[in-house]
Amino acid sequence: MSRPKRLTQRLIDEIDSRLRNGQTVRRALPGWGLLHVDRPLPFLVVYRSPHGAKDPGTERLVVAEASYLRASGDPKRREEIRSIVRTVASVMTEAFGSFLLIEVWATHVETADEGVPVQRAEFSVCHRKNDDLEDTVGELVNALRLSRILRSQPDVNEEAGVRLSPPGMRQLFTARELESMSTSLLGLAVKPVYRDAATGTLFPGVLRSVARKMGVALDRAAYRFSLTHTTSRPESYHVLGRRATVRAVTDVDAALAAIDERFDLLLQVTPANLADAGREFHRHGMERNPRFRYRPLPFDPGRVKHDLWSIHTERVEDPALMYVFREKQIETDRRLSLLGDIGRPGFLLGGLQIYGGVSDRVLTVATELLDTLPRRTRHQGASVGAAEFARRAAEEISLYAAVGEFAPEPEIRDDIYSGLMVSDGKLLIGAGLTVPAERVDALIQHEVGTHLVTYYNGLIQPLRLLRTGLPGYDEMQEGLSVLGEYLVGGLDAERLRVLSARVVAAHALIDGAEFVDTYRLLAGYGFSQHASFTIAARAHRGGGMVKDAIYLRGLLGILDHVASGCDFDRLFLGKYAASHVPFIDELVLRQVLKPIRFLPNYLQRDEAKGRLMRLSAEGASIYELVKG
Repeated sequence: MSRPKRLTQRLIDEIDSRLRNGQTVRRALPGWGLLHVDRPLPFLVVYRSPHGAKDPGTERLVVAEASYLRASGDPKRREEIRSIVRTVASVMTEAFGSFLLIEVWATHVETADEGVPVQRAEFSVCHRKNDDLEDTVGELVNALRLSRILRSQPDVNEEAGVRLSPPGMRQLFTARELESMSTSLLGLAVKPVYRDAATGTLFPGVLRSVARKMGVALDRAAYRFSLTHTTSRPESYHVLGRRATVRAVTDVDAALAAIDERFDLLLQVTPANLADAGREFHRHGMERNPRFRYRPLPFDPGRVKHDLWSIHTERVEDPALMYVFREKQIETDRRLSLLGDIGRPGFLLGGLQIYGGVSDRVLTVATELLDTLPRRTRHQGASVGAAEFARRAAEEISLYAAVGEFAPEPEIRDDIYSGLMVSDGKLLIGAGLTVPAERVDALIQHEVGTHLVTYYNGLIQPLRLLRTGLPGYDEMQEGLSVLGEYLVGGLDAERLRVLSARVVAAHALIDGAEFVDTYRLLAGYGFSQHASFTIAARAHRGGGMVKDAIYLRGLLGILDHVASGCDFDRLFLGKYAASHVPFIDELVLRQVLKPIRFLPNYLQRDEAKGRLMRLSAEGASIYELVKG
């Protein structure tokens, strides 16, 4: 973005023209300035940097806004700033009838605070007396007071009749000028708790928190102003958030997703010799721990980590997106460490960081289910092998392919033996797979109706991470998948017992159990030799994989979520965690994300609709699912 040496009439006319045509304006201005107006909006947030003084971090507080002006506080630049603001205000008052100008600045902090951590954030909302902005000011004050920064609510003061400008700077417009422009002015003074008072050293985590919470408060104030002073009627304050995706967002998202796609954690930690290891284990009378072999890593985790931390997430202006991107960096780093620790003692600890442990609630539910649900007798009915399962899955996939780009043919693999797995948008089927005929539909809905549907919905989104997975997405994915089994009538008692056994196995693993110990524990719950070995192998793969505990935990969580009245369809928009639901809802309202293309085919079935309606209206305990 080239920076002009001076503000020309041609640049002013270009800004005016783009705004009148409803286009995004993002233009470098003389003297470090930048104007970003996402689309026609009835407000503009302004920051002027102190002339001849440093003010590190404060400019980051406004760049999250959909409409902001960052400019130099040099007195020589004042008329240029006034010209730009007049241009924006003129177009917006014609569109909305009124316009709100909010100027942000940092307050002075005495250097006596050196070495003493700041315990509380502070804000001062400044406005003119009798300016008819009580509702807008009240919204801004309340929103700031309700936020939490540095683990506490900030002090927020309201000041009327003061000069609405940063220290040492003239107010941008007089009261008469503002009235002639149909514009209202607010000032927001911020205590710079995001930096050291003496050295100016930034505290990045605090800065991100202040920017995020302050951004929400500014959007809420603009929303209230829109409803009471303009012709605009936004349905939510989120609607006033940023919609245009700038290059930094696209670049960071693409870079993080590209690293995610360079490895498949589950495939790498799945033993390549599972069938042989099982035969060896039984040959030794189930008394000797099996020896698992793993695929060699086709990359150096250290080199990939170097690439990972070379991604500059701090360049993303939107604090909500920047927070999620930083979360993803940390989680990806942990996954890479886990891969480097396959077969080593550190693997279990790394898995606990990623997937968490086994809570008392989940363990209690698991043991109660194992104790109370009927044990399955030896299966006497028809079974389906890998080839037939692949054919049935391909039929299901073809129904989605008729709507848009969807998965290729399922792939039968010798190296995952009897398992099922979705990897990089493909359904992988173990060559030794055997499934009871009555369970085929449920497992297809598990793999295709959730894992592939969310992958291909994520594929069309502007954020590539929605197809590879936002941090911690696994738990909600597996909860949705198992719920899908229930909605098609395929969640039987034995399936719930298996999910419960995985929890018990993970808990035993954390407590120090070896493979033989876990196998005997499962056999004591009545599982067959084959089932006990398979569940124990899933738990002990890699050196101790606690991921399997998330299936039951995820199901409990999704039941709570559905009972709370969530938008069920939206859960299939991509791969994300329950903690990201507000974030996804916000991006939908801001029209950053595209509409969902695919929904599980089973949602067209009357029985599935009925079960989902009952869960939404009445809720259900996990014990009732087998009956439904």
